[in-house]
Amino acid sequence: MIYLLILLGLLACMALIDARFKLFIFAKPLAALLSLILGTAFFLLWDVLAISQGIFLHRDSQLMTGIMVAEQLPLEEVFFLIFLCYSTMVVVTGLPVVRRTLRRNNARTTGGHNVS
Repeated sequence: MIYLLILLGLLACMALIDARFKLFIFAKPLAALLSLILGTAFFLLWDVLAISQGIFLHRDSQLMTGIMVAEQLPLEEVFFLIFLCYSTMVVVTGLPVVRRTLRRNNARTTGGHNVS
């Protein structure tokens, strides 16, 4: 259960960053949610294929709920994949914001002149 709670906490933190800077879901909700669902579904399919070939195997852990979505596929994996896709998109959409902010701050400190 601890792992699921950690994942939910991380998703909440990612949502706060997204909400604060309107990067992904809070910028374009419909497109973002569709992208998030498709990305998560892609990785779930990847996991199912890997499980069917014996590549991924679930091991019991006291940190997990024990709830299985499918054979060898724990509930926590679904939330991990959602977090993976969401955090990737927040980083991808956030990088231009960070670059603009750094450029603006640099222009302010140098008085608008390029300093080498």
